[in-house]
Amino acid sequence: MKQIKIAPSMLSADFSRFGEEVVLTAESGADLLHLDVMDGSFVKNISFGPKFIKEARPYTKAVFDAHLMIVNPWNYIERFAEAGSDIITVHYEACKDRLKSTLRAIKSLGVKCGAVINPDTEVSAIKDVIEECDMLLLMSVFPGFGGQKFIPEVLPKIEEAARLIESTGKGIDLEIDGGITLENVKAVKDAGANVIVAGSTVFKEKDRADIIRKLREI
Repeated sequence: MKQIKIAPSMLSADFSRFGEEVVLTAESGADLLHLDVMDGSFVKNISFGPKFIKEARPYTKAVFDAHLMIVNPWNYIERFAEAGSDIITVHYEACKDRLKSTLRAIKSLGVKCGAVINPDTEVSAIKDVIEECDMLLLMSVFPGFGGQKFIPEVLPKIEEAARLIESTGKGIDLEIDGGITLENVKAVKDAGANVIVAGSTVFKEKDRADIIRKLREI
């Protein structure tokens, strides 16, 4: 069984004291810090860019999981790698036929890479690139905003993605992002996901370490 990893989404953090939030979340037991990068074009929201990540990097040695929700991501991956990202994931929907070359470009920078698909994209869309990936990220909400409700129809897709990963014989992480709560995290894990992104669920609680522990235990 793959190690279960909890990846709090820093989109739900207090940006006015982001450095402190990074330290607190890492020290509360997070395995990765999930960084949602949004450009206002690929999704209808704007968050932050590589400069923000670069300035957060000195606060912790925690794994930075940069999720690029941007158009033409291949134009920016070098900047995000230089900023201190440890993993960079890019959307199939933003890359289409350039996905494989973009994943390879990320790896050439010495950074782990991953593909992302939206809830309405079939797992088969990334079948030809799965062996390039260190991580596959399935969205369980439509990207752009935190606090959305989990889409239960994604559960069979997690199972399908888990089977695809198993067929490669590689230790590819399967990450799920969107609407994860204490009530549905077991179903997500049982379907095959091992990296759990949680934003509102983690950041609405005063005791961050306790909620991260509960997510992992469940």
